[in-house]
Order: sequence, then structure tokens, then C-alpha cells
Amino acid sequence: MNKRLYFIYLCTLLSFQSLAQPSQQQRDSLNKLSAEDHQLMMKQLGITSLRPGPSGNPEAPNAANSDESKASPYTNLPDALVFNDGTKVRTARQWEKRKQELFELFSKEMYGRMPASIPAVTWEVVSQKDTVNGNYPVRVKHLLGHVDNRSYPAIKVDIQLTLTTPLNPPSAVHLVLEFGWNFPVNRNTPPPPGPTWQQQLLAKGWGYAILIPTSFQADNGAGLRAGIIGLVNKGQLRKADDWGTLRAWAWGASRAMDYLETTPEVDARRVVIEGLSRYGKAALVAMAYEPRFAMGLIGSSGAGGAKILRRVFGEQVENLAASGEYHWFAPNFIKYAGPLTPNDLPVDAHELIALCAPRPVFISVGSSTVEGHWIDAKGMFVAGVHASPVYELLGKKGLESKEFPPQETALLKGDIAYRQHEGGHTVGPNWPFFIQFAERYFKK
Repeated sequence: MNKRLYFIYLCTLLSFQSLAQPSQQQRDSLNKLSAEDHQLMMKQLGITSLRPGPSGNPEAPNAANSDESKASPYTNLPDALVFNDGTKVRTARQWEKRKQELFELFSKEMYGRMPASIPAVTWEVVSQKDTVNGNYPVRVKHLLGHVDNRSYPAIKVDIQLTLTTPLNPPSAVHLVLEFGWNFPVNRNTPPPPGPTWQQQLLAKGWGYAILIPTSFQADNGAGLRAGIIGLVNKGQLRKADDWGTLRAWAWGASRAMDYLETTPEVDARRVVIEGLSRYGKAALVAMAYEPRFAMGLIGSSGAGGAKILRRVFGEQVENLAASGEYHWFAPNFIKYAGPLTPNDLPVDAHELIALCAPRPVFISVGSSTVEGHWIDAKGMFVAGVHASPVYELLGKKGLESKEFPPQETALLKGDIAYRQHEGGHTVGPNWPFFIQFAERYFKK
């Protein structure tokens, strides 16, 4: 099959790629390679053992805490508006300096540094088709972003992106860029009632794009010597503060923005970055580090995303630093599950949200009963509360309430929005509320 036909096959489904599940033998091999790389990172850091993380199974003996009274008061939560030397940030100009301190801390200790030099990306429109989505005529472009690999030809990297816009729009359209999943659709699960999120956007005259993060960086430790991270490192091990997968995925979103800025049918000043779960983490990282994103829809991002890491509730740093998830972060982050603790982290999630200011952010989460306590809905709300003073310093409004709201209460009046819907691990029920929130800004 030639490249063009193969890519069309890969992009048949927009939110999910129609690819075969890896065999158990392949999964075991990936897990083994990830564990080996994890051990090499621990050795590099001089760590001999890590604290085990709790279980996501509520019936397990070591189940993650779901008792709010045991969640800890996290009295040492760092203040986003205090410089490293202890002086207070009092002006917007001082906040610009404080931002650089926070970027440095997040880059060194958590998400990793982007390399000083990363190969350029050249975008190719592989195919284009006029079709319909529901009742809406659309134009769909399938694209490949070819990463220049002349510095290390052994590793080839292409970024997969699908762009859908209303057909012949009267002017450039607002757009949602989603981090799209890379696994088969469960065809036994009926679609939710009503229009899809894509159709809800099209009804407003907006467009959407699907970026496949795993096309340019695998979601496992075994892939760290391949993809964009491996290409830049020429297939070698990462250093202690090298970027992890979340930062690499955010880099890919920035490269997609490069393309969108050249596309006349898209208003590049009105692009939303959106993701769910691990891609919710990536969306928040992308929003913080890439100022061109106008807004973020951060879905059930949990620990490593919008959740306060110091809260002993749901998923913990020890889970993130273990061999199944450590690749999302810089190797340095592993320290906080070994010789150090989450309370030693110089930053926390509220400061990542604050780095998005003054741009609006919508924090979405599902029901604690249906989605589970692992995500920690309140931990993400609390992060929004503690990010609010930064928004207020910049003349904006943070969360409209400091009191954790009942489920299905939409807090939309501030520049940080929050809603816990009645469903599971999905953004689905919150799309109408996000669109209502976004229209406040995009109609201006």
C-alpha cells in the first residue's frame, strides 16, 4: 500500500485510529523495555527504590484514598505569586518575570526541557475531500508533518493531523484542536444521543482538527529512543531534565499551530486546545507553554495535569513515577516518589494553570461515582481556586466560587471555568457548556 492510501486508512476515524490491538506478546515486550529504561533512569539519578503507588481498584487492599478527610491540608502549597527569593509578585510586569521562574521549575523537575534545536517540520496535504458530517457540508484534509531527520536518518517521524472545516465558510473559522486517541473504536458501544461534539461545533460555524500524538511520540517508555525525543537524542538515553512525552506531544500541537497559521479558512487567533485524560494533561501543558492557543478545554486530566499533586486522594505521584507512566515526565520527576515526596516539589498544578493566564481555561471532569475517584475532581477544582489570584492580578476573573460545587453545576462566569458532569471518563456532556463559555470570548 502506498503512503497516500495508508494514511487515508489511518485517518478513517477522526477521534480514534482504526488500528489492530497489539498482541499480548507485543504488550509484554513494550512493558519489559519500558521497565528497563525506567531502571536506567533510576540508576542515573542514584535512586535504588521507589514508594509504590496506590491501586486504582477501589476494592484492592492498597486502594487509592477516596476519603476527603484524609486528603491532607497541603499547607505548604507554593504560592504562584511569590518569587523564588520570597518576594511578592505585585504587578503584571513582575508576573512576566515570575512566569520564567515557573517555566524553569516545571521544565527541570517535571515535564522536561525541550532541546535547544529541534528539526523543522514540513507539512504535506495527503488528501482532501468534500463530504458531510451529519447535515453539515465540510472539507476534510488529511495531513502529514514530515520532521527533518537528516541529522539522524535511522529514525523517521511524521505527525498525523486531520483538519475539518465548514465548506466555503464566509470567513476564517474558530477551531478546536483535539489530541486524538490511537486505538480502535468499540463498535459495540452505541454513540451518545444527540449531535456529536464535532457537529455541535459545526452548528456554530466552527471547525475542528485531530492531532494523533502517538504518531510522533509513543505512549510508553520503550518508545523514548524513537519518535521526536529519540530523533533529537539520536537514539540515546534521556538526561535527567530531558523532555518527556507530555512535553513532546505539546511540541506537536505547536507544530500543528504552525500549519493552521498558514491556512486561510482557519482563524489562528481563535484556536482551542483540547484533550481528555493523559491528553488532558498534554492539552494543559500545551496551553501553558504555547501562547498561541487562545483557550483550553482540559478534560479529566488528573494527576500530572490540573490536579493538586500534594492531595492524598486518587492517583498519586508514586503512580506517575512508576514504569507505566514515568515517560510522560522528565526523569528528574522520579525523585519525588523515592528520596523526595510530593511536598518537596517546587511547583504544583495550580501554577501550571496560572501559566495559561490571562487566557481562559475550562476544567472538565466526570462523576466521582461513574468516572471514579482516581481523577480527583475536587483536586482539580482546588487547583483552579489557587490559580485564580494570578488571573485577578492580570485584570481577569478566576473561578467564580471557592466552594466545591455540586455535580452538574457550571461555573462559567470567570476566566477559569469548571464543571463536573454526570457521566464517566469523557468530555462529552460538557461540550455544550464549553461552547457557551467560549462564545463569550470568540464573539468579541
